[in-house]
Amino acid sequence: MVPKVLNRRDLLASASATLGGAAAASLLDPNSTFAAAVGQRGLHFTPRAKRVIYLFQSGGPPQHDMLDYKPYLNKVHGEETPASVFGGQRLTGMTAGQSSFPVARSTFDFKQHGDSGAWVSDVLPHTAKIVDDLCIIKSMHTEAINHDPAITFLQTGFQIAGRPSIGSWMSYGLGNENENLPAFVAMLSGSGGQPLYDRLWGSGFLPSVHQGVRFRSGKSPVLYLNNPPGFSPKLRRDTLDRLSQLNQFRADEVGDPEIVSRIAQYEMAYRMQTSVPELTDVSDEPNSTFELYGEDARKPGTYAHNALIARRLSERGVRFVQLFHRGWDTHGGLPKQLKARCKETDQATAALITDLKNRGMLDETLVVWGGEFGRTVYCQGNLQPANYGRDHHPRCFTMWMAGGGIKPGITYGATDEYGYNIVENPLSVHDLHATILHQLGVDHEKLTFKFQGRHYRLTDVHGNVVQSLLR
Repeated sequence: MVPKVLNRRDLLASASATLGGAAAASLLDPNSTFAAAVGQRGLHFTPRAKRVIYLFQSGGPPQHDMLDYKPYLNKVHGEETPASVFGGQRLTGMTAGQSSFPVARSTFDFKQHGDSGAWVSDVLPHTAKIVDDLCIIKSMHTEAINHDPAITFLQTGFQIAGRPSIGSWMSYGLGNENENLPAFVAMLSGSGGQPLYDRLWGSGFLPSVHQGVRFRSGKSPVLYLNNPPGFSPKLRRDTLDRLSQLNQFRADEVGDPEIVSRIAQYEMAYRMQTSVPELTDVSDEPNSTFELYGEDARKPGTYAHNALIARRLSERGVRFVQLFHRGWDTHGGLPKQLKARCKETDQATAALITDLKNRGMLDETLVVWGGEFGRTVYCQGNLQPANYGRDHHPRCFTMWMAGGGIKPGITYGATDEYGYNIVENPLSVHDLHATILHQLGVDHEKLTFKFQGRHYRLTDVHGNVVQSLLR
């Protein structure tokens, strides 16, 4: 018999066969020894949080009108923004051609709230009630000035598409607590604004079993999960068993880990046929839940409903839940748009914090709120007495975190009197990621994956844990 001549691809595949078989055991038998090792891959010290809920506000919420109060703007409203404030920083193509950059104060009133005395705009009445649970970060900054690279950067730690999302890193590093649900779930709400692509919750070069599963509104939250008409549960089970055998034969032959991932995903889908309908049926929630979250929580596809589902997912051990809400891109007509966005999200956001706290879950659930960048202090377009717009601003913006071992009732960082530059405690996207991982018991420098000869990590070659934010 003539020996088989191996090409480069066969050789590399054979070399990974042992790992592939071990991975298959871990994915198909969550109680296996290898599964336990994988599940503990990223635990470098005792975690303060078990899970994350990330409330991503897509489009760039205007910090001057929400949480970064700048009374000086009332004094200089309508005046030209000084060149010293710009400091030679780049502008987007949407305002670079403007001949005038008038300062636009906020049309909303600010008041101090809670024991912490945090300043909150009246457009966020529900958030104002929970400020003592929040750590408000006013000194976030990012590298990107346009939406897609900025959103990609917040999700993956890199501006160019192709790297794993933060939720996928969590799944890879920490495993799953519930074998009947995915470790990472993404949900979308809102309309208009910037497009949100599946790669934002994708696994990049990590095994695809770690990619986020998108839950949709309607009768089928997960596409192609239900059996088609005439396809019985027994037939489904028999089909999967035969398909698994064929896939396993191929995996044994070539050692491709993605075949192992495919087997695991089929099995997860089968188990989700039971777990997802039970999860998404909110009819068992008492009326007090809908009084807390608002009546929109009864309507699949709304931000309020997604926030409620996020709590239910977290109760069931899902590691990372991310809500994306569109429509925050306020280049013009900001007062009207901002009122609409806050009406859609404010009550449910505050309700989620309150609900988690009441259930004793907030201490072990890290909640993150924010967008991809902030907005400018100067007006985009014509400044009118009751109307204005703001352009993209990566130099400083506001986010907040709550629970999961984060200090409550504090404000971190500060911006100048124009809210244009950071003057105290700058915090980068990489620092944010490093801190989130730290609270989950992960050293961001040690959670790595080798791809194309290099060990990659979420924070690339950057990032520091911000100890001042931690209890």
